[in-house]
Amino acid sequence: MEIRRAGSVAEVTVAEHLFDHPVRAEWAERFLSSAGHHLFLAYEEGADAPVGFVSGVETVHPDKGAEMFLYELAVAEPYRRRGIGRALVGRLAALGRELGCYGMWVLVDTGNDVALAAYRSAGGEDDGSCSVVTWDFA
Repeated sequence: MEIRRAGSVAEVTVAEHLFDHPVRAEWAERFLSSAGHHLFLAYEEGADAPVGFVSGVETVHPDKGAEMFLYELAVAEPYRRRGIGRALVGRLAALGRELGCYGMWVLVDTGNDVALAAYRSAGGEDDGSCSVVTWDFA
């Protein structure tokens, strides 16, 4: 397996099957060109497209410093349970350390045992202390 940083809209578009919705070129370009936004793609030998991705965004606060927000992780169904998700999370965590982030965090839907298992296998811990409050601007 090889993990590479996405550097073009074309690379992101080829990975569209891993995303929740179709990739929009203007949004992909905006993500890739925004400081502090990171997207890594996982490639397996013999696969005709990336088999997984992880995205993260650096967040900075005046009294806390920088931390990495793990925005999304996805691995194609046939490639799950092979350590690809763990490796992607590890790569994002390593980048966070390189950039001086003091930690990394992710939100996980209640009952998403697959995601929780991947994050735990990569060294993450569920502290059980969070609720999610959302605003819908649509």
